[in-house]
Amino acid sequence: MHILIYGADGATGTRLVEQALARGHRVRASVVDMSGDHPEKPGLDWVTSDILSGDDLSGDMAGIDAVINAVGLAAGLNTVVSPPPLYTEGTRNILRAMRGAGVDRYVTISASFVETLARGPIWFEAAAALGLSAIFNEMEKMEGILHQADWLRWTAVRPGWLLDEEASGDFQVFDDVIPEDLIRTRTGDLAQFMLECAEGDLHIRATPAISRPEPAGKSGPDAVLAEMLG
Repeated sequence: MHILIYGADGATGTRLVEQALARGHRVRASVVDMSGDHPEKPGLDWVTSDILSGDDLSGDMAGIDAVINAVGLAAGLNTVVSPPPLYTEGTRNILRAMRGAGVDRYVTISASFVETLARGPIWFEAAAALGLSAIFNEMEKMEGILHQADWLRWTAVRPGWLLDEEASGDFQVFDDVIPEDLIRTRTGDLAQFMLECAEGDLHIRATPAISRPEPAGKSGPDAVLAEMLG
């Protein structure tokens, strides 16, 4: 497949690029800024595009079989108070370009907490409700945009709170929401699952959730709250 990955230099996007190339796919990796380290590899080409700029994204779509969107918001006070419309306007801009180019397979990142915040210990529920509700509201609106696109074969993957680690090989997939006792999802697992969805046309027009148990040192309040605060 020839896969276009937005947010290719982020935590999940980097793993998507690596795994897609390892699985024999061609990758077009989109980043906003090319000033960082963007290695040249066989089957990989880098492009610059900003899904919020209002620029025409149709040039990204030439020859593409599937689009995977791994763009996300960095943690921090400004994001919590007033998140940019990354998930709403950004999604509309991508879908507009996809439809114009005749590309109809789309896999994106949502969040299990769009379904419910009642996951994990009480400290996590309270922190998520206080600090992340605006972001989850944006994600919920994004899912509404996808539901309205009757021409689109979309999958909105709903992870828990992301943990930037390699794939575990034993992640679990659930319908719509992760179990009450889980809160974390590895970026490596998320990347693997998103690729599997794109490759196998899995979970079309659905919101599968993905997670696994993690040690207390990685899922306890010291680690998670520090990440939330950026």
